[in-house]
Amino acid sequence: MKKEELIVKTTSLPQSRIALELEIPSETCKSCINETINSISRSAKIPGFRVGKIPKQVLIQRIGITQLHASALEKIIDKSWNEALKIKSIESLSEPELVDGFESLLKKFSPEKSLKVTLHTDVAPELKLKKSKGLKVEISKNKFDPKSIDEALEKSRNQFATIVPINNRPAKLGDIAVISFKGKYKDSKKDIDGGSSESMDLELEKNKMIPGFVEGIVGMKTEETKTLNLKFPEDYSHEESRGKDAIFEVHLKDLKEKELPELNDDFAKKSGNKESLEELKVDIEQQLKDNFEKTQKDIKIEALMDALSNELDAEIPKSMIDLEVRNNIEQTAQRFAQQGLDVKSTFTPELVKSLAESTRPQAEKNVQRSLALKALSEKENITVEQEEIDIKMKEYGDAISKSSKQIDIQKLTDIVRNDLLKEKLIIWLEENSEIKEKATKTSKTKKTPQANKKGGKTNISEKTSKKPQNKKEKN
Repeated sequence: MKKEELIVKTTSLPQSRIALELEIPSETCKSCINETINSISRSAKIPGFRVGKIPKQVLIQRIGITQLHASALEKIIDKSWNEALKIKSIESLSEPELVDGFESLLKKFSPEKSLKVTLHTDVAPELKLKKSKGLKVEISKNKFDPKSIDEALEKSRNQFATIVPINNRPAKLGDIAVISFKGKYKDSKKDIDGGSSESMDLELEKNKMIPGFVEGIVGMKTEETKTLNLKFPEDYSHEESRGKDAIFEVHLKDLKEKELPELNDDFAKKSGNKESLEELKVDIEQQLKDNFEKTQKDIKIEALMDALSNELDAEIPKSMIDLEVRNNIEQTAQRFAQQGLDVKSTFTPELVKSLAESTRPQAEKNVQRSLALKALSEKENITVEQEEIDIKMKEYGDAISKSSKQIDIQKLTDIVRNDLLKEKLIIWLEENSEIKEKATKTSKTKKTPQANKKGGKTNISEKTSKKPQNKKEKN
């Protein structure tokens, strides 16, 4: 008698999904039921019977036919699913979705009859570039700002500043105020969530807090308490606080100022391990210019990637974006762990959900770019030879041999291959695209104030810049 075979029919669905209609022969159903009974029998304990020697009917009576069918049905679907993928040479990107639902399938299941099942899954999208050559890109042509050298020196001076107490004058801009404060909404008198602190060091600089907060402290004396009537900006990130009037009781506990070191050869030795101030300036200038060139290159690459992504014609499956989101969250968790933070307590379900929502747009962009590069590689037949990979791997030879950690060579090889391929594709894009530079005025890159850009709880302050390394105070 000829053995019945699994029958598989496929149908393409939107968003790069596919439906697999399976007709599973009764032989497979019966076989999976027997396997399930044997598996349960090996571990089941029933008084009066030795383990593994329980009669089939006794075992079925004890566990119940519905439970037996449910366990067997899971095996039937799993086994048939994997077989169907091999038959049709399909590479699934997601777990199969049972269309009719498990409970519905269980009710009509009979091992004496063939079983019809429909499963949906994501598959790799068909990639097509509407255009690859002659992409038009316009980028700003910036110039290196020599003033950034002096700014870097001032930043370094601040890092090596000595903090000294102030007792003989009121607070002014540039001071460090040690304050306690408590905020309430003016209309409801309700405490502002996240709008209070028992002790906080605040550098008195504009845009460090919500408008008027720093300005209200300027002029205060140590141990003075002051009431500030302020208003949250209309575009404040915390929705409950937007545009609302607030009252803050602020107490100035202590006042300090920075005493900056002189710019001389001694400072150069201390801050940059250089013999002279002139040598330090040359070193800083070179670093800044290198960073500037890298930034300009990155801007050009970003523009080229955006232009290429816009030419991609493909339906991207949700599972690919979900995976990218998950990878981003895992990488964030790893960084937290490396900093010594307790990941389990920090990454609450609420935080994970928030991160997933906030990182999804970037994840979608990353996937779009990755697929666009893959499409370009296929269209223009741009590949990486094994010899190129071997040469690059040799560069890591010493690091691998000296590393105390177990390194996955195959994973490292894949990373090297992908990096080399991306490098080739970017070079090809640069050579085959029309890149126009738009002249701009030299301007300093200003850091956008974060005072009212944070999500979650109301946070009226921006984290202050890196504090001076020398914490000793003069008495």
